[in-house]
Amino acid sequence: MTVPPADGSPTSDPAGRPDGPVRTIFLGSGRFAQPTLGRLAAHPSIDLVAVVTAPPRPVGRRRVETPTPIDTQARELGREVFAPDRLRDALAIDELLSLEPELVVLADYGQIVPPELLDLRHGALNLHPSLLPRHRGATPIPAAILAGDAETGVTLIRMDDGIDTGPIVAVEHATLGGDETAPALEARLAIAASGVLARALDPWLDGEIEAVPQGDARATMTRPLRRDDGRLDPTRPAWELERRIRAFRPWPGTFLETDDQRLVILAAAVAEPDDDDQVGRLVPDPNGLALATFDGRLVLLEVQPAGGRPMTGEEYLRGRPSVLGASVRRVVRALQPPVFHPIGSAIESA
Repeated sequence: MTVPPADGSPTSDPAGRPDGPVRTIFLGSGRFAQPTLGRLAAHPSIDLVAVVTAPPRPVGRRRVETPTPIDTQARELGREVFAPDRLRDALAIDELLSLEPELVVLADYGQIVPPELLDLRHGALNLHPSLLPRHRGATPIPAAILAGDAETGVTLIRMDDGIDTGPIVAVEHATLGGDETAPALEARLAIAASGVLARALDPWLDGEIEAVPQGDARATMTRPLRRDDGRLDPTRPAWELERRIRAFRPWPGTFLETDDQRLVILAAAVAEPDDDDQVGRLVPDPNGLALATFDGRLVLLEVQPAGGRPMTGEEYLRGRPSVLGASVRRVVRALQPPVFHPIGSAIESA
């Protein structure tokens, strides 16, 4: 863990804290937040007075109302759970302020936090799974994979009224090997996030850490992923499509469409093209089946046909040899870059 040097005005109370645990509200919803909630609930310096999460959502084909992972975990821990539709509603704000919180901790929550919950005695701390200011916004983990970053990490910031723009309290770096999937990287960074918070929490509460402004010079911004982002376009290079397959799991997933079928792609590799490859065609490959792209072959290692089970590309080809030579549909309209772009570009195109 890296703690920023003391080169600015303190953003925690330099007088420290009174005796006794600090009344704290935790905001989180997804699996990334679970290790942090566990650490926070057991921390001797923290009195966890409430857990705020998203309300239950319909899941699956049967649209079963399902609570968030944090909702389930908090109830198992015996903590009071709030699940407002809009955290910025006056009623929700008043209810939380009535608990007299001194600190807010947030991880993977998904709503904008109102100013009333930012201006507490010890502020509001946010655990973000990237090396800020790179990959601010909603999808930092897919962004790091798609960009081919050599490293990522977790940044603990004191929240301000911007989107992941607050000053940095502590940082944990993580090296990437270039083969990570989004779920595996999320699980790894979730553990790192809980650790960086546990190590920084007491120094922060005691006023021993001075948070350092991020700056915008190297900042990038991400956006929520859409279903169309998962369509694999053979006019793009094979290495880019392979990154998308790893980055877009489980949502929005990645798929190819021929004239008669959609084929979900679960795993792939990059290979050299043959001289007679035609861009956008499905071709035979030593590993079974491949897509000829603008630059190289995308070898389809694991696929799932519509209504079918996951299988290897070789198994799929054996059961459907007529797929060879089929033309894959291309993206018919340009989308905003799916996961990251320079802050300047975002401003210009807004």
